[in-house]
Amino acid sequence: MSNPHGTDPDPARTSGTGGDSAEQAVADVERQLSLLWRRARSMSQQLSRQVHPEMEPAAYGLLSVLRAKGPIRLTELASCIGVGKPSVSRQVAFLEGLGLVSKQADPLDGRAQAISLTPQGEEKMHLVQDARREVFRERLAEWPATELEAFAGYMAKLNASYERDGFPRDDGL
Repeated sequence: MSNPHGTDPDPARTSGTGGDSAEQAVADVERQLSLLWRRARSMSQQLSRQVHPEMEPAAYGLLSVLRAKGPIRLTELASCIGVGKPSVSRQVAFLEGLGLVSKQADPLDGRAQAISLTPQGEEKMHLVQDARREVFRERLAEWPATELEAFAGYMAKLNASYERDGFPRDDGL
């Protein structure tokens, strides 16, 4: 039986001494994060389809970055999500075709282009991200504020360790 927070209270799975306990705890964290990542991928797919039926989750991620950062160059956009320029360029072209993003001359460098959400893209993302936030509110409604704050702090600490290793920072996703 598990508690409302999805942890396994079975002492046989979490007991031990010294290194065994730490190893079991790491295995438990890995298992729970893997489950969360699978669910997050599924949620991203559902959210991207809400923006447009043919949209892939990667394109939804680009829209999230654009919403958080505002107009941005293709190179910086690719860097934010940790993929190559050709992949981002294809996704931007797809999103531009849907009327969700537009390109303008970069005011700092006329040779470059800044990519931004169109009003239609902003409206769609606002609706979808509000719906996503509501799902989180529902899932976490029974958690005390102190537990939510602690969980957010632990997640931030884990994400910071990835950033130190060169993984991109995904603000706004």
